[in-house]
Amino acid sequence: MKRELPSAYNAKEYEAAIYQKWEKGGFFRPGAKGKPFSIIMPPPNANGSLHIGHAVFVTLEDIMARYHRMRGDKTLWLPGADHAGFETQVVYEKKLEKEGRTRFGMDRDKLWKEILDFTQTNKKHMEGQLRMLGASCDWSREKFTLDPEVIKTVYATFKRLYDDGLIYRADRMVNWCVKHQTSLSDLEVDHPEQTDALYYLKYGPLTVATVRPEPIAADVAVAVHPNDKRYKKLIGTMARIPLYNKEIPIIADEMVDPEFGTGAVKVTPSVDPNDFELAQKHNLPIVQIVDQYGKMMEAAGKYAGMSVMDARKAIVEDLQAAGAVEKIDEQYAHRVSVCYKCHRILEPRILPQWYVAMTKKPKRGGLSLRDAAVSAVKKKQTVFVPKRMEKIFMHWMKNLRDWNISRQIVWGIRIPVWYKEAAVRVSEKSPGAGWVQETDVFDTWFSSGQWPFATLGGVGKSSFAKASEDRDFKTFYPTTVMETGWDILFFWVARMMMLGLYATGKSPFKYVYLHGLVRDKDRQKMSKSKGNVIDPLGVVEQYGADALRMALTVGNTPGNDIIISEEKIKGYRNFANKVWNVSRFVLMNCDDASDAKSMSLRATRSGAKQYREDKKALKDLDAITKRVTKHIDNFKFYQAADDLYHYVWHEFADKVIEQQKVKLSSKNDRKEAQALLLHMLATILKLLHPFMPYVTEAIWTEMPIKNKKMLIVEQWPK
Repeated sequence: MKRELPSAYNAKEYEAAIYQKWEKGGFFRPGAKGKPFSIIMPPPNANGSLHIGHAVFVTLEDIMARYHRMRGDKTLWLPGADHAGFETQVVYEKKLEKEGRTRFGMDRDKLWKEILDFTQTNKKHMEGQLRMLGASCDWSREKFTLDPEVIKTVYATFKRLYDDGLIYRADRMVNWCVKHQTSLSDLEVDHPEQTDALYYLKYGPLTVATVRPEPIAADVAVAVHPNDKRYKKLIGTMARIPLYNKEIPIIADEMVDPEFGTGAVKVTPSVDPNDFELAQKHNLPIVQIVDQYGKMMEAAGKYAGMSVMDARKAIVEDLQAAGAVEKIDEQYAHRVSVCYKCHRILEPRILPQWYVAMTKKPKRGGLSLRDAAVSAVKKKQTVFVPKRMEKIFMHWMKNLRDWNISRQIVWGIRIPVWYKEAAVRVSEKSPGAGWVQETDVFDTWFSSGQWPFATLGGVGKSSFAKASEDRDFKTFYPTTVMETGWDILFFWVARMMMLGLYATGKSPFKYVYLHGLVRDKDRQKMSKSKGNVIDPLGVVEQYGADALRMALTVGNTPGNDIIISEEKIKGYRNFANKVWNVSRFVLMNCDDASDAKSMSLRATRSGAKQYREDKKALKDLDAITKRVTKHIDNFKFYQAADDLYHYVWHEFADKVIEQQKVKLSSKNDRKEAQALLLHMLATILKLLHPFMPYVTEAIWTEMPIKNKKMLIVEQWPK
């Protein structure tokens, strides 16, 4: 039978149909046999389209899933989407602004329902995009972070932590975003450098330096270093706040930097975290001076109701008029805390919030959350790829502070706490009449931090749910690999480890593979403002998914930034065409070959007739098979893909095929040449499949093999 592929590979003609066959064939579901291999997909935020960073993790995780599936492992790649609390609410607020609406004043349930509908539409769109990229994940097990069973798990973990004394409510200083009206964790705060005026203000017997003169009415002390000779005699005496004519004590503390300004600093605990710490240490009072909207409060006197910046301008004018300003340094460079979303300066505020204790031992015994995660890494229960990330992880864990999990937003999982006068109850449902539920929702990382076991049905014993008997949890937990970007090592990976170990007693994954950020050919970070963003789906439409996947794999070493350009993608589109064309040549010249399987046996037999170059070709094929297998096993996907690229182009196409052309036209040698070429092509297609699934599957359908399966479930070459 005449076998002839079309003269050119057009990805558009094949990709959707092939994916449909894979999905309908049930090939994405785990097999019944083999050792378990599992990856839980980092859930993309359900608030927009997939970007190039998503394409990176899809490519790398799909390579692993396809490879292990072909190795005969019981392979599960579980997909999902994240409600992404604060992030999604910010996106939706922008939508409301465009419509002339605001979330403030909206009914809570109505807003929640609107955002839910918004995320479900985006989620469905993203699923289609993941399919376009070739993601061979098990859609029958897909999860959303707001699925009822996931919420049950989150509640169960919270209750257990609370009963163990690891959840507490406290009045602490938080990072408050005036625009978004919520507190942020330390990890959600950026610290850019900016230049401001540094004011030197006369406080009676000494001068203090400050960038914030507007809240001086809330000053409760002046602090100096205990060893600063300039102020030794003043320690224990009183200073006077200008304009307000209020006396405050001069205290000594080693926290003060004698080199900053005059070496004397005013202590305003309600607007500065360091000052708050000093106040706690020295038992000083706290005076609230800035409200949640960034306006001066009653304690500010005549400046009450002004914005922080307006009050600053007004009070400086009054201080100057009173002769209380010694000098002003207009070029003081310092770092400020800003919201990572709107980039506005945050206003520290003291608020009651729910916290998770990171370094405290649970009541039932055992290690603290932090120490359990550190121990798991030290014992190699979880291994980082690349290894250098272990040191970074350990350093961060060493300096860990308690985690603020309260968010003053609507979109998310509401904290299951109820209040009745002074009583507090943790319960999924109302304990009865008169109980009022907490309005705060969980930090989204608290729920996504439970993703590996929550998605597999791992719900510990609690008042909310019985111990899970879920087969998936028993089979696939702990998972094999967590693959994600190094930039969320602390946001997410560390928290998954701490919560996973606490809830299940096991680290949630054996390996953590961390990829880098995607940059353009000039090594610039991709951003819309720079105009250098590559739309992965636009690229797939133009060049095919295989070209993008190869471009994102070759040169992508663990933990390092990934360089991508349209030229690079075009280059691998050309490679897909090369694979197609060499396959077309082989199939056209093997149209009289009966069965590639029997031909493969013939090719690998060592006979007297076998030519020296044939033996070398088979030896080289065996070598590339072993090399690629070893590279994938060692997470060197970049090396495996690059080796295959050079082998196919420069060995198989340029040498082997050229050598076999003469034999194909010889009656005596034709069968041997066909056997060799079909055997080599079959092996190459299998090796390439995890990296370039579409073009290899399209070619495989034309291979002269009796009773063949789809390539996605063929056996990996030995």
